[in-house]
Amino acid sequence: MPPQPAPLPAPLPANDTLYLQIAEGIAQPIRAGTLARGERIPSVRALARQQGVSLSTVVQAYRTLEDARLIEARPRSGYFVAARVPRLPEPEPSLPPPDSRPVDVSSLGEQVMRLATDPRYISFGAACPSGELFAQDRVRRAVSRAAQRHRASLCRYPIGPGHELLRRAIARHALGLGCQLDARDILVTNGCLEAISLCLRAVTQPGDVVALESPTYFGFLEILESMHLRALEIPTHPRTGLSLDALQLAFDTQPVKAVLAVPTLSNPLGASMPLAERRRLAQMVAECGIPLIEDVLYNDLAEQDDRRRAVKAFDTGGHVMICGSFSKTVAPGIRLGWVEAGRWGAQVRRLKAVHSGGHTELLELAMADLLTQPGHGSAYRQLRTTIAARVDEARGLIAESFPRGTRVTDPAGGFILWIELPGGLDSGALFEACLAEHICIAPGTMFSATGRYRHCIRLGVGGRWDETHRAALRRIGEIARKMAERGAG
Repeated sequence: MPPQPAPLPAPLPANDTLYLQIAEGIAQPIRAGTLARGERIPSVRALARQQGVSLSTVVQAYRTLEDARLIEARPRSGYFVAARVPRLPEPEPSLPPPDSRPVDVSSLGEQVMRLATDPRYISFGAACPSGELFAQDRVRRAVSRAAQRHRASLCRYPIGPGHELLRRAIARHALGLGCQLDARDILVTNGCLEAISLCLRAVTQPGDVVALESPTYFGFLEILESMHLRALEIPTHPRTGLSLDALQLAFDTQPVKAVLAVPTLSNPLGASMPLAERRRLAQMVAECGIPLIEDVLYNDLAEQDDRRRAVKAFDTGGHVMICGSFSKTVAPGIRLGWVEAGRWGAQVRRLKAVHSGGHTELLELAMADLLTQPGHGSAYRQLRTTIAARVDEARGLIAESFPRGTRVTDPAGGFILWIELPGGLDSGALFEACLAEHICIAPGTMFSATGRYRHCIRLGVGGRWDETHRAALRRIGEIARKMAERGAG
C-alpha cells in the first residue's frame, strides 16, 4: 500500500509572504516530530488547491523547505519529510564578562590560516570555501570577457569609489537583502574586512569601546587590536544570535562607540537573528545614536529568505553601515567587497582614498558581469543545497566519532560548525594533538579577547570534501575521545 500523505495544514491568509507561511505551517510539525522522517507530504497541486493559492506559491514554499533540509523530492513519488542526522544538543549561550577588554590576540590565527593553504595538512581551521563549490568556468569566462571588451582599463590608473556598473549591480543585489541602496553611495573595497576596518576608523578613536558578539570572528579581534580599540563581548545564543537585552544594558552602562555584528550566520556560531530582533536592533542604534557595522558576508547562504534580510533594511536614519563581499558565494579569488556607510559615507570614502585608493577595473567589470547574469539566483540555491548536505554529513560524523556529551551547532546555512567539548576538554591540547597528525582545527580561544572558549573548537567544512577529509574529521573525534577518557581516568 503506498504511503499516505500527511494532513493538509489549515488555510492561511494571503499576503506577500504567503509562501513563507505555508512553509512554516509544514516546518513546525516536522521540527516537533509530528511529521516523521520519510512521511509523505501533500503534492504541490493538492496543497495549492486546498490553500487556494497558485502552484508557483507552493513550489516556492517547498523550495524553501528543501533548502532548509526539512523535505526532499523523490522522482515520480512526490515530497517526503527528509531524513536528518541524529540531533545533537547545541552549545550553551555565551556568558562573557560584563566589562570591555583591550585586545591582545596571539599569532594562533595566523598559524591556522597559513596551514589552510599548506598541502601537507588537512585543514578545518579556515572558513574558506573551496573552488569546487563554484562554477569556475563561469568565473573564467566573465574575466575573459572583461579583458576582451575593456582592454584599455589595464592601462588606466583606478581612482574613485568603484566602477559604476559594479556599484549598480551591488545595489540590485542588495534588494535581495531587503535594502534599497543608491549606487552612488556604495563604495567598492578590498574585501569585506577592509570595509569593516574603514567603518571602524570612521567612527572610533584609539581606546574606544566596540560591542560585538561572543564568541566572535578572530579577524574582527585582530582589527580591533591593530586600532587599539577595546572589545566588549555581548552574550550570544548559538541559534538566535546577539542578546539585545544585554546590548541595551551595555548601551546604558558602558561608553560604547560602535557595534560590530553579523546578524546572519555569525562566525563562528552560525547564529541568525530573528526578523523582529533585526528591526529592534536598528531601532536601538538609532535611538542611542550608535553606529552599527553590519557584516552581510554570509547572508546569501542563509536557508530562509527572512534570514537574508539585513538590519540595514530597517535603517531609516543612516545609523547602519552595511559591509559585504562575494568571496564566500560567487568568486573567492576576486577579492572585492563593498560598503554603504550611511551618515558616515563621506568619512569612509575619504579614508578609502587615503589608505588603498582604487581597484583593478577589470575585476570590477567581471564581478558586475557575474552578478547580473541570468541564473545567478539559481547558482546561489545550488550552492546552499550542496553546503547543506555537506554540513549534515559532517554533523553525522561528529555524532558518531566525538566523545559523549559533545554539543554542536546546527546552523541554518553556511559551512561553519561550533563544537563544545565535554568535561573541560582543552581545545588547545586537541589542536596540538591534531597538528601532530597533520590535521588543523581552530581552537575556541581564537574567538574571544577574554581567553574563554578553551573547551570549544570551530570547524570549517567549506574546503575540499572527500573521503580523506571525512576520515580526518573522524580522527579528530577519536583523539578528543581518547583525551576525554584519559581525563576521566
